[in-house]
Amino acid sequence: MGWYFLFFFVSGFCSILYEIIWLRLAMAQFGVTSALVSIVISMFMAGLGLGSWGSGRLLRRYGDRVGLAALRIYALAELLIGVAALVVPRQLQLGRTFLEHASLSSSAAYYFASGVWIALTLIPWCACMGATIPVAMQAIRKDFKEEAQKSFSFLYLANVLGAAAGTTIPLLLIELYGFHGTLKIGAALNILLAGSALIFSLRRARGTTSSTETPSSRPSTPVRTPGAPSAVLVLLFATGLTSMGMEVVWIRQFTPYLGTVVYAFASILGLYLVSTFLGSHFYRSWTRNHMNEARYQGRMIWLLLGFFALFPLITADPQFEMSRLLRLLIGICPFSAVLGFVTPMLVDQWSGGDPDLAGRAYAVNVVGCIVGPLLSGFLLLPLIGERWVLSLLALPWIVVGIYDARTSERRTGGLGQRYSKAISYAVVAAALLIVFFSKGYEDQFPHHVVLRDNTATVIATGQGMDKRLFVNGVGITSLTPITKMMAHLPLTFLDHPPKITLTICFGMGTTYRSLLSWGIPSTAVELAPSVPRVFWYFHSDGPELLRSPLSHLVIDDGRRYLERTPARYDVITIDPPPPVEAAGSSMLYSKEFYSIITQRLQPSGILQQWLPEGDRAVRASVARALKESFTYVRLFQYGPDWGFHFLASNSPIPNRTPAQLAQALPPKAAKDLVEWTPDETPEEVFAEIISGETSVDQFIAQDPRAPAMQDNRPVNEYYVLRRQLP
Repeated sequence: MGWYFLFFFVSGFCSILYEIIWLRLAMAQFGVTSALVSIVISMFMAGLGLGSWGSGRLLRRYGDRVGLAALRIYALAELLIGVAALVVPRQLQLGRTFLEHASLSSSAAYYFASGVWIALTLIPWCACMGATIPVAMQAIRKDFKEEAQKSFSFLYLANVLGAAAGTTIPLLLIELYGFHGTLKIGAALNILLAGSALIFSLRRARGTTSSTETPSSRPSTPVRTPGAPSAVLVLLFATGLTSMGMEVVWIRQFTPYLGTVVYAFASILGLYLVSTFLGSHFYRSWTRNHMNEARYQGRMIWLLLGFFALFPLITADPQFEMSRLLRLLIGICPFSAVLGFVTPMLVDQWSGGDPDLAGRAYAVNVVGCIVGPLLSGFLLLPLIGERWVLSLLALPWIVVGIYDARTSERRTGGLGQRYSKAISYAVVAAALLIVFFSKGYEDQFPHHVVLRDNTATVIATGQGMDKRLFVNGVGITSLTPITKMMAHLPLTFLDHPPKITLTICFGMGTTYRSLLSWGIPSTAVELAPSVPRVFWYFHSDGPELLRSPLSHLVIDDGRRYLERTPARYDVITIDPPPPVEAAGSSMLYSKEFYSIITQRLQPSGILQQWLPEGDRAVRASVARALKESFTYVRLFQYGPDWGFHFLASNSPIPNRTPAQLAQALPPKAAKDLVEWTPDETPEEVFAEIISGETSVDQFIAQDPRAPAMQDNRPVNEYYVLRRQLP
C-alpha cells in the first residue's frame, strides 16, 4: 500500500502544478477576467468529475475482467496526463489563433467560443486525472481486500498531501525554469509514475494468484450516515460547494493583509490543503479505533463545520491585531480540517470500497466544487458582500448540526441529551455573536464608499487630497501628479497633433481625465466594473467626463481589448496595479504584450509604461523587454523613489526642452497639469521630470543576467529564491 500512497502523493502534486500553470497560460491567451478564470477552473473540475464518474461506471461493468490490469490502466492514465502537460499549452495557443481569425465582435460570443475551446482542451486530459482514484481503488480491491473499504480515504489522503506540496514547490520551479520548463518537470514525474506503476503491476502479477472476486461480491459497506442514501450525496455536493465558495471569499478577505502576490494565494491554498490532510489523517486514525461508533460520529461534526466557517469573520476583522500567519491559521485551518474529516468519511460510507460508487460520490463532490465559486463570485458577493456570504454558507451546516444533535438526543437520552443540547445552544450563540459583532475591512474608514462586483470589492475613502482607492483591500493609487504626468508626458513628446489615445487600468481616473483635457477622443479599459463607478468620488467632474462624446469606457482585460480592437492610437498609457509583484501583472510588462501594442500604435505613436519600484532584476527585466520590443526607449525617474516613466516608440522620440514641452500643452491641459501644484508652472514640472532621465542600458546593467520579461518568465511575480539566496 505504500506504493499507492507514493503514487497519489506525486499525482496530487502534479495536478495542482498543472492547474496553476494551465490557468495562467489560458489567461495569457484569452484574457485576465473573472469570467475566463471561472471557465478554466470549472472545466478543470468538470474533467475531474467526469473522469471519476465515467471510470467508476466502466469498472462496474468490466471490473471482473480487469484484475491486476487496473494498475496498468492507472499507469496509462498517468502517461496521458504527462502528455497533457506538453500538449495543453499548444492547444491553448491554437485556440487563441482561431479566435483571432474568427473576429468575434461581442464579449458574449468571445466567452462562449473561448469556453468551448477551453472545455475541449482541458476536459479530456483532466478526465484522466479524475479516473485515477476509482481505477486505483479497483486495484486495491483486487489485491488488498482488507484495505478496500477505506481505500478512497487512503488515496484521498495521499492526493491531498501531494496537492499541498504542489502549492509551494512549483512556485520555486517557475522562478528557475519558467512555466513551460516546470510543465516539463511535471510531465517527467507523470511518466515516471506510469513506468513505476507498470513495473509494480508486473511484480504483483508474478507474486499473486488471480482473485476470484466478482462485482457481486463487493466488500460489505460500513455503517452509512443516518437517513436515505441520497442524503450522503447531498452532503457531498454541499461540502464541495461550501469549500470552494468560501475560498473565493477568503481571497477577498485576506488579501488586505497578505497582498496580491502569488505567494499569498499559495499560502491560502496550501493551508487549506494541509488542514484537509490533517483532518483526513485523523479520520482514518479515528475509524480504526471507533468503527463501532461510526453511527454517532456525525453528532457534532456538522455543527462544528458551520461554526468554524465563520472564523474568518474574526480573523479578517481589522479590529483585531494579529500576524498574517495567525489570521490564516485561525481563519482557515479549523474549517478545512473538519472538511478533510467529513469528505472521505462520506465517500467511504457511501462506497464501501466500490470504485463505481466512489467515482459517483467524488463526481458529485466535484460538481459542488464547480457550483460554489460561481455562486459566490458571480451572485452572492456582488449582492451581499463577504461577511454575509460566509454567514449564508455556514448557516445550512449549523441547521444540519442542530437537527443531527436533536436526533442524537432521542438515541442517547439522559445526560447525553442535556449535553448535546447545551453544546448546540452554546455554538449557535457564539455563531450569532461572531456574525453580528464582527466588522468588515471597510468599516475602519470613517468616510468610504464600497462597491462589489464579480471581480473585486472596491473601496473609495478619504477626503480632500487624502483620498485613496482600494481594490480587494489593496491600495491602488491616490491623488498624485504622477498619474497626470502619465498622460501629459507622452502627448507632449509626439511629433504631430494627437488624435486618439488609450489608457489601460482606470484607477481613480486621473490619467484618463488628463487625456480628455487635450480635447481628443480617449478610451479607457478597466478590468473591475466597480472602479469607474467611483470616479465621481475622486473627481467631481467625473460623471460629466464619462458622458462626453470624446469618452469611451470599456470593461475588459486591457490586453485582450488590444488584441480585438482595430483602432490605432497616438498614445497608449499603462499603469499596472501595484505592487509590481502583483499576480498577473507581468502580462502588462511582457514582450508578448508589447508586440500587441506595436500593432495598435500609430507609426510615430508612443507607449507610456509606468513601473513602480522593483528590485534590480525586475527593473532590468522590464527595461530589456522594452528595448527588445521598440526601436527607441527613454526612461525618466519620478522623484527619488516613486517610480519610473518609460516612453517607447518605433519612431524617434524628439529631444525637447521643458519649455517646448510646456508650449505643446493646450490651455486646458496646462491647467490640469498644475491643478494640484499651483505654485509651479508647467515648465517647472517638466523640468523636474527631464532632470531625472536615465539610460535604459544602465537599468539593464543593474542585473545583466535578468531575462526580458515574458509570459513564460514573469520575473516580477516569482522572486523568493533570488531574494533569499545570495
